[in-house]
Amino acid sequence: MVTRSRLKLIKSLSRKKNRDDHQLFLVEGYKSIQELSQTSLKRQQILITEGHHALSDFPTDMISKKDMENISTLKTPPGYLAVFEMPEKKAIVNDGLIIALDDVKDPGNLGTIIRLCDWFDITQILCSQETVDVFNPKCVQASMASLGRVQVDYVDLKEHLSDSQLNVFPTAMDGTSIYEMTLPASGVIVMGNESAGISEEIMELGSKMSIPQYGKQPATESLNVAMATAVILGEWKRSTGK
Repeated sequence: MVTRSRLKLIKSLSRKKNRDDHQLFLVEGYKSIQELSQTSLKRQQILITEGHHALSDFPTDMISKKDMENISTLKTPPGYLAVFEMPEKKAIVNDGLIIALDDVKDPGNLGTIIRLCDWFDITQILCSQETVDVFNPKCVQASMASLGRVQVDYVDLKEHLSDSQLNVFPTAMDGTSIYEMTLPASGVIVMGNESAGISEEIMELGSKMSIPQYGKQPATESLNVAMATAVILGEWKRSTGK
């Protein structure tokens, strides 16, 4: 039986402060729970709604539909909710290809970028302190199992990049076309805020690059940050072969 106090704690994990205090986060949905359980992240508990079938061979606790609706972060709960432990802090990786995010606010964008890094074998993401919480339920939903394979750290981005031995490549509309650059196997690609882009202090730390716009006027103002990350990583891997 799941106690009222336990349900209250789980419900509280929708807020960042409580996630940080308890070092726990939520995952919802049959597939997301199943796939994330196959990574190194530690699963603490799975709750399912009455009438739903068991999830693989994992131990589960049954709760009412009303209780699930109360603790779920989704408008329409899928009937499967798990509590996972946050991973232990590891040393930041400072070699190879790294993605840095300067004040990315949308959790869906962050989650998608985590999946892209997993796809392109990027194991390290550096986030400014202002970037959205990686354990935000919407971010977890968008990142799926990739959250268990990509390391995400929050740092003073200017200080970290200033001290880095790697070349820094901020993305900007007025940068050099990525298709005209000789790309190294290692470096830090910086992606910026959805509306404001990258801060000037970060922009000054490296060589600006851009995705050229081919559309005729009137053209779209800019690419979504996750879409832009996909284009850049695809070209980077094609160009370097690594």
